[in-house]
Amino acid sequence: MDAGGVSARPAAERIGDTHAEQQPRPILITGGGRRIGLALAHHFLQQHQPVIVSYRTPYPAIDDLRQAGALCLQADFSSDDGILTFAEAVKSHTSGLRAIIHNASDWMAEKPGVPLSTVINRMMQIHVHAPYLLNHALEDLLRGHGHAASDIIHITDYVVERGSDKHIAYAASKAALDNMTRSFARKLAPEIKVNAIAPSLIMFNEGDDEAYRQQALDKSLMKIAPGEKEISDLIDYLFTSRYVTGRSYAVDGGRLCVSGSGSSQQSTARRTAPSTPLRLPALTAGA
Repeated sequence: MDAGGVSARPAAERIGDTHAEQQPRPILITGGGRRIGLALAHHFLQQHQPVIVSYRTPYPAIDDLRQAGALCLQADFSSDDGILTFAEAVKSHTSGLRAIIHNASDWMAEKPGVPLSTVINRMMQIHVHAPYLLNHALEDLLRGHGHAASDIIHITDYVVERGSDKHIAYAASKAALDNMTRSFARKLAPEIKVNAIAPSLIMFNEGDDEAYRQQALDKSLMKIAPGEKEISDLIDYLFTSRYVTGRSYAVDGGRLCVSGSGSSQQSTARRTAPSTPLRLPALTAGA
């Protein structure tokens, strides 16, 4: 049984294996059960592209993805063993990958009553350990398909450039992921391109009130929440390119150009979270 409780397919039935009619290699999206990850999964499925998603918590959206044709594997990235177990589950289902999109995310602020070691370890586990171990464990599935034929995308955050005085561990872990983009680009070229996307405000949650929305919109030059299509369009471009690697792309509406756009409220988690006492990360998708 794999990490999602689904029996491994026989070798001859795995996604992307040789058939009379060759099937495209699947795209792996971590944290694919909500928001950006969910939107990306549907985007690629609509292009008749096989998709594998990881999810931490079952959502109705996971059932919808399965009905649409996605392979959904439950995963626990809170430990290295859980990450490696998930990697083995992926290998049992496919002989190759077109891309890995590291979208799984978590958010935990420094606050009284929570040990600082807990905060930094949790942020590093999901944003550094998981991509690091999965990139190594699944490297062979990305190789062997030609020059620039595979991709790895790291979803980071606007705070990588600005920092955050209230979300120090979160910002540091995303900065580490940003740095790994360049290191893996050096390691995996020219077969595999590795790039990062650093979003700011992309989409609101249903519970965000009008005052909060306007305050968030005023922090960028473009004054809009552009929606998930901005991310999918950029990924489509990166997949098409045969030359671009080792770069980070800010999707922030010119936020760094706005005077007085302070660091303490700049994390993606804070800006697009629902209006609840505990704000969840904007790009977390059932990590």
